[in-house]
Amino acid sequence: MPAPRGNPFPDHIAIILDGNSRWARDRGLDRSAGHRRGVEVVETILDHAADRGVKAVTLYAFSKENWRRPEAEKSVLFELLKWWFTQRINKILSRNARLTMIGDLGPFDSGIRRVLADAEERSRGNTGCRIQIALSYGARDEIVRAARRLAEAAKGGLDPSTIDEEGFKRYLDTDPDCGDPDLLIRTGGELRVSNFLLYQIAYTELFFTKTLWPDFTPADLDGAIAEYQARERRFGGRP
Repeated sequence: MPAPRGNPFPDHIAIILDGNSRWARDRGLDRSAGHRRGVEVVETILDHAADRGVKAVTLYAFSKENWRRPEAEKSVLFELLKWWFTQRINKILSRNARLTMIGDLGPFDSGIRRVLADAEERSRGNTGCRIQIALSYGARDEIVRAARRLAEAAKGGLDPSTIDEEGFKRYLDTDPDCGDPDLLIRTGGELRVSNFLLYQIAYTELFFTKTLWPDFTPADLDGAIAEYQARERRFGGRP
């Protein structure tokens, strides 16, 4: 899809995947069916983003607050997580993508942590699209943990006067090489960012759609990109 006014193409797209449970409920299905369909859509959208030349994609898959969900639902999610990272990971790796997990992975059991670490290690040398998957993630928690690491570095001799915005980013979970998101997409109709990448999205363009994540298509992604390209990004200045 051509840029409406020749505006820059987004290098980094972040997506809040919302609507799996409602998609299943609307069809009289168990929530697990929505989550399974959502996983299929993740693959489709990642493929399309890579084909369009997107350099980085960050997916909000499981938040810190999601730990409060029913045990049965979490069990399904975790089984899907392990399945995807063991059975489907080769497809991602074959496209030269590099995977990074962001968030506090400590609460996951050792089996899941091992699977996630293996996926990261196997993709470490890849040079294609960078995929960051937010698991057990909360932006406030990320910032607090970054502050703790900075405090430890200061005890070890880091001069506090040398800390600037770019330096602070190195203590966050996200890969500095990805850059801040140019575009944040939220599916499902909610109009909030839900504690996602609060530091990184200071000047990110936001796109909200009522489309539920299991119904989100490559055409929907193209539509969001087209709207992004039609906007004027000023970063606080003037054209």
